[in-house]
Amino acid sequence: MTEPMTESLAQEQPKQKIEMRDAAKYFAAFTTIAAAALLAILGGAVLHAQGQDNGKYSLVSPGGIAFSDFRGYEDWSVVSSARTDEVLKVIVANPAMIKAYKAGIPGNGQPFPQGSMIVKLQWKPKKSTDAPFVVDVPDVFKQAFVMELDSKRFPKTGGWGYAVFNYDAATDKFTPDPMSLADCGHMCHVAVKAKDYIFHPYQKR
Repeated sequence: MTEPMTESLAQEQPKQKIEMRDAAKYFAAFTTIAAAALLAILGGAVLHAQGQDNGKYSLVSPGGIAFSDFRGYEDWSVVSSARTDEVLKVIVANPAMIKAYKAGIPGNGQPFPQGSMIVKLQWKPKKSTDAPFVVDVPDVFKQAFVMELDSKRFPKTGGWGYAVFNYDAATDKFTPDPMSLADCGHMCHVAVKAKDYIFHPYQKR
């Protein structure tokens, strides 16, 4: 009885080793496939997210200001709002500029820090048909007016560069305004030079 059992065990051990090697190969192959699939999914998600900006972050104004400088402006804090006969405006600023606003700039006579950025989002207004009172609400988005503070790049305009990117609702595309030079908006903003060329004070809430 002892010899057959010993032979049987001796035969089983190589089989077990082969099965373990096969299992390891299958596991390695599965891991490789799963990793490749995960990378493909993540890559697709990134490409999808990049496609959501409608190509706007690849645009550069005639004055050399890239829309990509303002990436993420959709989530910036609101500074103020304004209204003309033609457009409704919401003004937002990047965290560096909001921090400066909260510190009292420019009311305290100090300039905004380098890297400050502000975006004025402009809509064509319409009368609300839902509200039980008369109120204008945003209708079609028209423009993104942008400003960024970089004294090395824009020494002739108080350090600020200006640009306008027009939006066409029919094509869902932005285009740089052909008249949008880096100093285009500077002429209007000279009137508030003492406030570091910024019209809108921060509206504390």
